[in-house]
Amino acid sequence: MFELCRRLSADFDVWVLAPHAPCAETRETLSGLTVVRFRYFFEWGETLAYRGGILANLRSNRLCYLLVPLFLVCQLTVLLRLLARERFDIVHAHWLIPQGLVAVAARLLSRQAPALLCTAHGSDLHGLRGRLFSALKRLVMRRSDTVSMVSQAMKEHAVALGAEPEKISIISMGVDTANTFTPAEHPTQRNNELLFVGRLTAQKGLESLVRALPQVVSACPDTILTVIGRGPQEEPLRALSKALGVARNVSFLGAVANENLPELYRRASILVFPSATDEGFGLVCVEALACECPVIASDLPAVRELILNGETGLLFKRGDGDELAHKILTLLADPTLRHSLGKAGRKFVSQRFDWQIVAQRYGDLLTRSIAIKA
Repeated sequence: MFELCRRLSADFDVWVLAPHAPCAETRETLSGLTVVRFRYFFEWGETLAYRGGILANLRSNRLCYLLVPLFLVCQLTVLLRLLARERFDIVHAHWLIPQGLVAVAARLLSRQAPALLCTAHGSDLHGLRGRLFSALKRLVMRRSDTVSMVSQAMKEHAVALGAEPEKISIISMGVDTANTFTPAEHPTQRNNELLFVGRLTAQKGLESLVRALPQVVSACPDTILTVIGRGPQEEPLRALSKALGVARNVSFLGAVANENLPELYRRASILVFPSATDEGFGLVCVEALACECPVIASDLPAVRELILNGETGLLFKRGDGDELAHKILTLLADPTLRHSLGKAGRKFVSQRFDWQIVAQRYGDLLTRSIAIKA
């Protein structure tokens, strides 16, 4: 979000409304952006946002549900205050719920009714189920002037839910393929290193990769799986790797700063993206391919838009540990194939997902949305 806003600030005066977090300022200027953070509880208890996202925090601590009404009311209150004091041409709400819902409510309650663009990222569209949430998502999409989805698969899901297809644009998030996520100048790949990057939740599917590892290690004993990320499944996954006899082959590094990720992609033999649920957009796959790291990923609708099987990566049936192990061993045994997949993958993502391209598309959509409202 920060990178998108920073790039849009070249053509727009961008204000960011975000949840407060312990030790953060309630208002500051960052890279030309005016950042306003709304308080929703005592500072020590503001634990609903960040650290993996709202849904993940709700799953890991049910007490966080008590913060949801306060979060919604406080966000709406501060948004109404901003709309009363400033003149905005458009509100860009990220996630249908809660931000899209709050933005729709604010337009109904405020004298100022700027254009509204709402972007769904995946977990908001796929993860909130039931009649009530479906009705709320449909309401947000119909009340927004324009809607963007990060993949074609998400658009199809939204239309099935009742969204108007003519309102929906498909624009992913971006990756800096020019300066940050780039190939190594000199070969740095390690032999037989698998890489996983993501939050350690059941939805990310790391368990299927760990279960496939004994077959891989049996054929390639020096294989190492490097795990980047934290989450509620970390201890169960450590226990599983120990029970399967591959604990010495799995390295849990925890959270890693974004600026350190490119080096990890460059040195890995393969990035494995074993997602167990529908993804909005596999940004990790794009980052890896931009660094010419070959990818093996679950065969999911949104992932197919990034990984063309046999061309920019390999796909396996979701949750199928035997097929995953076979695909891993195939790539580990064929450096030439790994090289060609990495090269083709970088070309593919650089032409579609570089931030310069993505930011321009969002800028055009924002401008069109303002014109539609006018």
